[in-house]
Amino acid sequence: MYEFTKIERISPTLRPADERVGNFDEISEVYSTSETASQASRCVQCGNPYCSSVGCPLSNYIPQWLRFIAEKDLKQAFEISNESSPFPEILGRICPQDRLCEGACTLNDGNEEETIGAITIGSIEVAISEKGFKKGFKPEFADEMTGKTVAIVGSGPAGLSAATFLLRAGVKPVVYDKADKAGGLLTYGIPGFKLEKAAVERRVQILLDAGMELKLGVDIGTDVTLAELQKEHDAVFLGLGAMAGRALDDEAYNSDNIYMAVPFLTNIQKKIEIQQFDKKYDVEGKRVVVIGGGDTAMDCVRTSIREKAAKVTCLYRRDEENMPGSRKEVRAAKDEGVEFKFLKSPKNFVADEKGNVYGAKFVDMKLSEPDASGRQAVSEIEGSEAIVEADVIILALGFNNEKLNWITKSGVETNQWGAIKTNAKGETSLKNVFAGGDSVRGADLVVTAALDGREAAMSILESIFENEPASV
Repeated sequence: MYEFTKIERISPTLRPADERVGNFDEISEVYSTSETASQASRCVQCGNPYCSSVGCPLSNYIPQWLRFIAEKDLKQAFEISNESSPFPEILGRICPQDRLCEGACTLNDGNEEETIGAITIGSIEVAISEKGFKKGFKPEFADEMTGKTVAIVGSGPAGLSAATFLLRAGVKPVVYDKADKAGGLLTYGIPGFKLEKAAVERRVQILLDAGMELKLGVDIGTDVTLAELQKEHDAVFLGLGAMAGRALDDEAYNSDNIYMAVPFLTNIQKKIEIQQFDKKYDVEGKRVVVIGGGDTAMDCVRTSIREKAAKVTCLYRRDEENMPGSRKEVRAAKDEGVEFKFLKSPKNFVADEKGNVYGAKFVDMKLSEPDASGRQAVSEIEGSEAIVEADVIILALGFNNEKLNWITKSGVETNQWGAIKTNAKGETSLKNVFAGGDSVRGADLVVTAALDGREAAMSILESIFENEPASV
């Protein structure tokens, strides 16, 4: 260890941009065995590891598995990486490490391009998992089941996380989802160039092999009620996500050339998998404008490039420094041919005499000097309005909670935004009905959904086993 003075930070090799835009394969190669050990050996093994205690929502045992893989003990590294995380091979691929674990690393110098910098935690995490799976390693689960069952509504990150930690305690999760495949946004919201679908399918199969039951195509509130789930199972976990896209205004939303981000990404993924999809989402040969600055916006612009759009432009209301998305995603988008226009805020759509939308009106913005907290206010520049023409406009402005009638009719309390209210243990207003992830927090990261699923599982175990200690 402590090899950071001798070994440079080297990120995994990326496939050339002109090659990767031709398909949806992952753009990053997995470290070789020697690269994994070498990069892990740079860790300084801090007494108070900020990567874990401050940077990682899951408080993963990062220094520990870095040490073991640096010593080439793959089995121990694999086991430890799976101890606190429900799916390290997935989170290692999609977490914004620059804002989380790597951002908190003692060696982080604030510039990912420099050779001396943070440990490449996410890439090492992926390498450990992939090499472990190749060796036949599998996460450990309970040898015997207890006879207890928990209904999980939603097979996204929160639901699969809860299922993982319940299975470790011998409690059978029965997962209900209205989709035709498990995974939620891991399957239909995050493109394959960031997260190959084989990785999601493998993790789902691991849970099925461990005893999880999966019921797809089930619409809660129509096919089965929450009351029926409560009666049939010892507890219920609601991991519904927050997938209602935020709108710009109410004009022209019946137009076929204005897309919300998630339906666009979902239909393109279905197209890739040769499933039935809505052909209105075809962007080939079209000028595409994406409004937004987060990772979902980056997913949309990079997907549009791969779908052979004639031109792809991303407009964001603040500057590049203030973009909420991962820096590596922005860099990848630029490399692949996306044009960025910053300090541009949307006002409304513009349409011709027949009502056909042909663009949107934007106004230039300016940032104030930072206040005491470092926050910069943003304001419009008077008289700067201009129309940006486009054949397709994709809105990636964030997400709201869907207001589902069956939730409120069942007596589950929600707040004014439609998010489910829970107590400190993740329990809703109904006894033994728990919730977590975006359905409680509002739209957030996959890793925080994974955290909520894990913590809810612990609370569920305490509840259904009363005062008996739960072993996970």
